[in-house]
Amino acid sequence: MRERILIADDDYLMRDLLADILEKEEYDVVQAGDGIEALECFRAREDFDLVILDIMMPGLGGLEVLERIRESSQVPVLLLTALGDSKSEVEGFRRGASDYVSKPFHGEVLMARIRAALDYKGERKNSQEYRRFGKLAVDLKGCRVMADGKEAVLTHKEYQLLLYLMENRNIVLTRDQMLERIWGFDYEGDIRTIDTHIKMLRTDLGECGNYIRTVRGIGYSFQPEESI
Repeated sequence: MRERILIADDDYLMRDLLADILEKEEYDVVQAGDGIEALECFRAREDFDLVILDIMMPGLGGLEVLERIRESSQVPVLLLTALGDSKSEVEGFRRGASDYVSKPFHGEVLMARIRAALDYKGERKNSQEYRRFGKLAVDLKGCRVMADGKEAVLTHKEYQLLLYLMENRNIVLTRDQMLERIWGFDYEGDIRTIDTHIKMLRTDLGECGNYIRTVRGIGYSFQPEESI
């Protein structure tokens, strides 16, 4: 069964271009001309494997659509926008975006990001359902994180980073390893984005954020008090 992708962009030329790229790769594509239509399409089916949202849309912007999707689903969401500043990027991740691609983009780069998001979704689906390390518990099926008895609300990238660190607990991961694993080998942004997201993740985990240790000059390591 082919994977289904929802595209929302008020620029019909951009929509058609994206649809053409994806359909050539044998994905099923559903198009929406604005945020309101996108939300209606998503709620009508809720079986999408990926959602691509333009941030600047009439009626309901991409960030608002993303927030409403996150109320009921952890489907990967890729933000597509002409905005290139880091503030917009951080805001997108804060609201639960899986990835962020600026216009204009190269078709191969976009496809690499899409495949990375879909591959991660498949890995998460096939993994065990529950993990606990010290005072930190992760419900993989429900995509919920409990830190010291309280639910931690994480962005999609923070959640990916946490799982990757957990999978490699007590192993030092370099920034390059984390960047390639979470953002993809073709990511052209600043490697310091890792430090920014680790800082955000530590804050959101409260005292459990101390499980993420900095290894000066190399990267980070997840070292919980105990594991079950």
